[in-house]
Amino acid sequence: MATTEPIRDSRHVRELAGYYFRQGQMRNYCLIVLGIHTALRIGDLLNLRWDEVYDFELRRVRECVAVSEAKTGKTKIIALCKSAVRALSLHAAEAARRGGFVIENPRTGKPISRVQAYRLVRDAAEAVRLQGRVSCHSLRKTFGYHAWKSGISPAVIMEIYNHSSFAVTRRYLGVTQDDKNEAYLSLDFSA
Repeated sequence: MATTEPIRDSRHVRELAGYYFRQGQMRNYCLIVLGIHTALRIGDLLNLRWDEVYDFELRRVRECVAVSEAKTGKTKIIALCKSAVRALSLHAAEAARRGGFVIENPRTGKPISRVQAYRLVRDAAEAVRLQGRVSCHSLRKTFGYHAWKSGISPAVIMEIYNHSSFAVTRRYLGVTQDDKNEAYLSLDFSA
């Protein structure tokens, strides 16, 4: 089985996230943006409901979302960054309904399937000519990689992922020889 990789180049992350935005497909745009910015597993992301992310009284996206992870059973609180709030706000303008799913199949009223989510991510990756194996899980890994590169402690990333061992988190980060070389070259204390 081939391993998916994080999207390491931030320019490529922006291209992927913007693909469906440029197409005017806000649900699909929201799928990719939330996948990258929340580090949720695809099953948890697809099960997000509007009443969890949107305050209908105030008519705005919530600042934080509580998600009960299907795999771990743990509840995590996710602060939504500006990009996630923007994606949800744009999508809510056309789709928010009390109790409906954020990434909904309009014909069934249920979330789109994992297979359909994979196709959407793959189609966008191919359209923007991303190399390598890109899947829904790449979005989750991309979060960790860029958090780590921006200086977030791997221990915090491990907590966000709810991993039980650092070895799993280390694999998610996709550390390359270039990353190791950068570390060696950044610490030069010569007089």
